[in-house]
Amino acid sequence: MADTSYGWAGWIARVNLTSGAITEESDVEMQKDYIGGMGFANKIMYDEVPAGVDWMDEENKAVLAVGPLTGAGVPLAGRSTWATLSTYTQDHLVVDCHCGGQLGAMLKYSGHDGLIIEGKADTPVYIFINDDKISIEDASALWGKGTRETTEALCKKHGLECCVAAIGPAGENLLPYACVMNSRSHSAGAGLGAVLGSKKVKAVVVKGTKAVNVADPQMVADLSDYMIAQVLGSNNNHVVPSTQQSWAEYYDKGSRWTAKKGLYWAAAEGGPIETGEPKPFEPNTMGYRCMKSTKDLGPAAEKYTVKMAGCHGCPVRCYAQVKVPQVQEATGYESSGNTCVPNFPFSAYMQPIMQVPGIQEGENKTLTDLSVFYNQLISVTVDDLGLWCNYAQLYRDLAWTYKEGILAEHCTPEQMAEYNFEGIMSGDPTSFIKILLDIASNDTKNKPISWLGHGPYVWTDKDHWNRPDWFENKTSALINYRGWPVHHAIECFAQVGGLYNMVFNRDDMIHSAVNLQGCGLPIELKKEMAKEMFGGEDAMDPDKNYTPINKHKVEFAWWSIVTDVLHDSLTLCNWVWPMAMAPAKERSYRGDLDLEAQFFTAVTGQEVTIDDLYKAGERIMTLQRVNTVRGMKGKDGKMGCNDMRNIHDVITEWVFTKDPDIKPFTAGTDKMEREDWKKSLTMLYKRFGWDEELGCPTKQCLADLGLEQESKDLEKLGLLVDGGVAYDERTRKYDGLLKKYCGDNPANA
Repeated sequence: MADTSYGWAGWIARVNLTSGAITEESDVEMQKDYIGGMGFANKIMYDEVPAGVDWMDEENKAVLAVGPLTGAGVPLAGRSTWATLSTYTQDHLVVDCHCGGQLGAMLKYSGHDGLIIEGKADTPVYIFINDDKISIEDASALWGKGTRETTEALCKKHGLECCVAAIGPAGENLLPYACVMNSRSHSAGAGLGAVLGSKKVKAVVVKGTKAVNVADPQMVADLSDYMIAQVLGSNNNHVVPSTQQSWAEYYDKGSRWTAKKGLYWAAAEGGPIETGEPKPFEPNTMGYRCMKSTKDLGPAAEKYTVKMAGCHGCPVRCYAQVKVPQVQEATGYESSGNTCVPNFPFSAYMQPIMQVPGIQEGENKTLTDLSVFYNQLISVTVDDLGLWCNYAQLYRDLAWTYKEGILAEHCTPEQMAEYNFEGIMSGDPTSFIKILLDIASNDTKNKPISWLGHGPYVWTDKDHWNRPDWFENKTSALINYRGWPVHHAIECFAQVGGLYNMVFNRDDMIHSAVNLQGCGLPIELKKEMAKEMFGGEDAMDPDKNYTPINKHKVEFAWWSIVTDVLHDSLTLCNWVWPMAMAPAKERSYRGDLDLEAQFFTAVTGQEVTIDDLYKAGERIMTLQRVNTVRGMKGKDGKMGCNDMRNIHDVITEWVFTKDPDIKPFTAGTDKMEREDWKKSLTMLYKRFGWDEELGCPTKQCLADLGLEQESKDLEKLGLLVDGGVAYDERTRKYDGLLKKYCGDNPANA
């Protein structure tokens, strides 16, 4: 290892809870091919966790990793990635659990790029990383406490500058829907909390004081200034305001650039602060652009808004921080807030099913003060319990099973009385606390409602509540029979969103495509951009006016997948990256696709192009695909199956049967057509170099990506197939694609 490592800390900590051994090992050999974050974590899981291990087994591991850009002064580089085995989807295959907050940067500042947690402790513990000093500490006094009290206690003990990532009662009780919370409300889900709970790990506490070495700090600073001034938009990189403003050529009501004159952080300390009209080329007003509280919770939330906050290194500030007196009275928590599903669990996901009076008002169905109360009460409760929702699936399942009378069939009359759904339907949400506590208990024998915390793959099956019809119901939003829901799926450019919703072992969490969809620019302009980036205007269609699959849509889907994987390995925020569009009219609203590579070079000192990084993203995606093939069970129940098309990438039936009176490819629907969908899968497989019929990695693909050992592993299992299009024959070049719009980019000087 070189004396100075740029970007990477160069070391991964390993904590064996069974033996108590704590070691550190170099990650230098992984850096080139796997980058960091998701790449490191998936490589370690592949190498060290054999196929067939169950998520509760001692052999399972929880791997936390960050990439070279986190903590290095790069905007929006505050993410971190965990990998472990899924607790709630079929076959319990490897999943990624991404989170923001402060955890990733603090880990890097401690001198580590990763943490491997293995084995099992006999009694509750927490792991304390204090720069080079790593210890396993007693957590008996914390067991049973919520994530907030745990965080407070550990920060008081070790210092307020620490970052605490903790599980709550849901994780302790091994509920499959359990997460890990850091910085109060930043979650890593997919059952990670249950995995840590099975290992008796209450928390990971990190205190870091070291520097991150950067090869060219001036270039990092110059690129950051350039990006923030004219390339970066608002949350989800929406690049036009939501209201008509004098400086803007366009506006779009759906935009998350919600600042406007007369809109205030009304509960700000020291008095209300107006968001005003922040514009491009005004970096010091960037933090006002995204008023997420009123965007998510409605205008009633303005009076409760303290400020917008966010993750380490993020100028966008998309986390709404609110103080709602009713919530404090009911829960004891003064402050709450989030930026995604936990910010609006009731109004967005339960209200459409339950239809509680008073949640909306007027012809525009404006969210009310009551809606704020419902949403934030649920939000603070699930966060403290460390209860994950499977991208809102828990809330849809809970609402539907109540409305359909399913809960009443399986719960006792006394329990239903405690759950007081009548009160919920009449304007009192406080019994949600009892409902969520019982779900988190995982006491399926005495509290059957807790089956909902095992996910629909379990509770709908014939051995439990026998409601497989829920998967066929579009209201469920379940997109794959293995147990996960839509995450910007067919409603996002039809086949494009459908395709990337299939390839992981959980909901995809991809925002590269939906950011383009919702950025606010006219479809005609977006089509021009599609031609430049993906080769044809027909890569993008207007919403609910879709056309059959074509190679440019497939390119768009491939790009969406590899950019997401890349960002989760660099540990950038894919909620905003990549910079495909920009708010500045002066640059024709074009973004800068080379920025990831330019930051990478400036930070690490290693010259790369964006095509090099995209290839790394494809390598990491394909590695996870190989891991899935060797662990997935076929129709015969035997482990090891390469028929990804018919076993894994199976989209639910409702996408073909919704809107029964409208034909596919007709204005007004995003309904899919069966033969077109089959063709879409075939074309995506070809784009990745995977087998066009089975959808599994091929010998050619693995050779092109340098995955020789993985190829040998599949061959030994009888799962390796020949064929596959060579990498250079199927790959579009992205390097410098938008360079003509990027004259101010300092790296191009």
